[in-house]
Amino acid sequence: NLEQMLSRVVRSLGEAGRRLHILDIASGPGRYVLETIKGLEPLPVTATLRDYKTVNVEAGQRLAKELGLECVKVERGDAFDQEALAAIQPRPTVGIVSGLFELFPMNQRLLQSLRGLFDAIEPGGYLIYTNQPWHPQLELIARSLGNREGDAWVMRRRTQAEMDALVEACGFVKVEQQIDAWGIFSVSLARRP
Repeated sequence: NLEQMLSRVVRSLGEAGRRLHILDIASGPGRYVLETIKGLEPLPVTATLRDYKTVNVEAGQRLAKELGLECVKVERGDAFDQEALAAIQPRPTVGIVSGLFELFPMNQRLLQSLRGLFDAIEPGGYLIYTNQPWHPQLELIARSLGNREGDAWVMRRRTQAEMDALVEACGFVKVEQQIDAWGIFSVSLARRP
């Protein structure tokens, strides 16, 4: 759902004559964004992919090179640094935050991130965000898998209404949502007025 939504939004912006720059603030190696950009050729899409782990940044740089995507910058960055996000250049027309927020229990960090994204994204641009309102194996995951710090991986579920309220509190206007057949993973699209 995420890749389809990203592809559709970028094509729509391109048809409207908008500059096409994607920002993923916690991309990991960024495979899905890079493969989506490759699939959109010859559209003139550029991107900035950020992650806090050097190993992910290096993997993303290698993959971008393998795919021949010189239009992509992969760099280290803090997804919760509001000022750094707001200062990103070039300004994105599409911002992405995927698979991140359920890893953090406190909404204050999410609000910092979302405010930085709001300030970064060009007016009329879009935010694509994911959520996990429910997961049938939360206890199994918490008891058997470690998180990024090696502690028990306890995910913070947020209802879709809570997640949407955080996004809207930062100034975005929700446009649409898709969710899988089991109600576990949602992908939403919001516009920056």
